[in-house]
Amino acid sequence: MEHHRHHHLHNLHCSVKTYDWGLPGRHSEVARLHALNSDTQFHPHHPYAELWMGTHDSGPSFLPSQGLTLKAWISENPHVLGDQVLQKWGSDLPFLFKVLSVGKALSIQAHPDKELARTLHKLQPDVYKDANHKPEMALAITNFEALCGFVTLKELKAVLQTIPEIMELVGATNTNLVLQTNDQDDEEEVKPVLRAVFTDLMSASEEKVTDAVNRLKNRLLEESEARQLTEKEQLVLLLEKQYPADIGVLAAFFFNHVKLYPSEALFLGANEPHAYLSGECIECMATSDNVVRAGLTPKYRDVQTLCSMLTYKQGSPEILRGVPVNEYVNKYTPPFEEFEIDCCILPQGETVVFPAVPGPSIFLVTVGEGTMKTGSAKGHAVTEGDVLFAAANTEITVTSASNLHLYRAGVNNKFFQGS
Repeated sequence: MEHHRHHHLHNLHCSVKTYDWGLPGRHSEVARLHALNSDTQFHPHHPYAELWMGTHDSGPSFLPSQGLTLKAWISENPHVLGDQVLQKWGSDLPFLFKVLSVGKALSIQAHPDKELARTLHKLQPDVYKDANHKPEMALAITNFEALCGFVTLKELKAVLQTIPEIMELVGATNTNLVLQTNDQDDEEEVKPVLRAVFTDLMSASEEKVTDAVNRLKNRLLEESEARQLTEKEQLVLLLEKQYPADIGVLAAFFFNHVKLYPSEALFLGANEPHAYLSGECIECMATSDNVVRAGLTPKYRDVQTLCSMLTYKQGSPEILRGVPVNEYVNKYTPPFEEFEIDCCILPQGETVVFPAVPGPSIFLVTVGEGTMKTGSAKGHAVTEGDVLFAAANTEITVTSASNLHLYRAGVNNKFFQGS
């Protein structure tokens, strides 16, 4: 009998992060959902940045019904993960689910691969908190903007020819190295050039950076009176307001400026540079909080590690639009084993079935109300801000009482097909 008792859904109380880049409470989806989830008030003017749903020690979720953290409860009931997940990742969730409300740019960062994560964690356990990699996927709820991955060689040449402040900072040797590299060259041959230039830029002295950023700002403000600034130039002025005299303001010219519309997603593999800029998203990642930062941040910067770990792939990242599973559910499947996201938009009075899967799931309700039921148990009423854990091998039927939006994070379906 014990086994069947776990087949109902467990409500979770989740942790919130109030990093200073978050949106003020009155505008923040994170603040709204967390207040509903934990039956607390939010402060209208304080920033709310991330809602964490999962087992990471830095922001654990709790099962109020059991008086335990989700992690502790899973270690006591490991069968809820299903055999394959348990064998591969042990008695823990392999993914971490989040909502992000981005009010100003996050640091220019990358997440280490597994091998590098192990090394960094050993060397600096206070900075690099765990030994896991952190591929991630962001699914836009509102218009969402990010810097992500390096621009093409062709665009980089244009940057060096039109932004004198950057040219001076990286120097003539580097500039010529880029300008003389052939656009037809194999990407592998371009990488060391890109790495050399970027490393020199990021390693420039504080004094030189301050001077270059200020000159860039003054020049753009002056030129804006005579011409329309490019989108990237406008972005750079905004970043300078948020992080004055920061190298990240200049580094932005090296990265693709990516815009997502609601329901579009972006995935980021290990060692890919990125910085979220604005908007709100649902995010899923491998269970880790490892970040190597090098710009647009008051926090610890590790420029050498960042510059040496990056892949230096060029060109815009792929944007995922999801694949319809049925008329109400869209599935986003990144090329990582740990996670996938389903987005379900259910009109009033409709029903949809989430078939049983061999791994655990976390559901988040963001809009509306309805019921979720498993097997013959009576339905479980759900409403905005509810976060629920579902054990492996549980079929779930969702019926909406109003227009209902919910998101599901689970282990990537390809992981089960592959084994």
